[in-house]
Amino acid sequence: MTLAVHTRPFASEDEAAVVELWRACGLLRAWNDPHKDIARKQAVQPELFLVAVAGRESGGQEIVGTVMAGYDGHRGSVYYLAVAPGRQRLALGRRLMAEVEGRLLALGCPKLNLLVRSSNHEVQAFYEKLGYTRDDAFSLGKRLIPDL
Repeated sequence: MTLAVHTRPFASEDEAAVVELWRACGLLRAWNDPHKDIARKQAVQPELFLVAVAGRESGGQEIVGTVMAGYDGHRGSVYYLAVAPGRQRLALGRRLMAEVEGRLLALGCPKLNLLVRSSNHEVQAFYEKLGYTRDDAFSLGKRLIPDL
């Protein structure tokens, strides 16, 4: 079954639906304010924040997926890949990743990195099917601006 969707850059009126999608997908964490993450992304490479939109049977449109990416001239990064729980396993995540990979490649991005929580085996398997492999590295982090 092919999901009839189109992908477009995020628009400010999408914010509430996007945050709710991230909540439904379990992507939100207490230490990250999703509204601040969206505002930050809108200030830097907003064209790399995409939403997947599908028509509703009752009319109107529904945001059914998101992906956020960035490129610093050396590496690309992907965040907030999300597909609505009722729309998963329909290749939408694969399509969103292909779209953002194409946009990064067009910018000259030679390598893409992403983070997956070590406990999220299902998502690890998803990325492995897309050709991603584990790098011999681990992530370190330091918060410079607290969201709380």
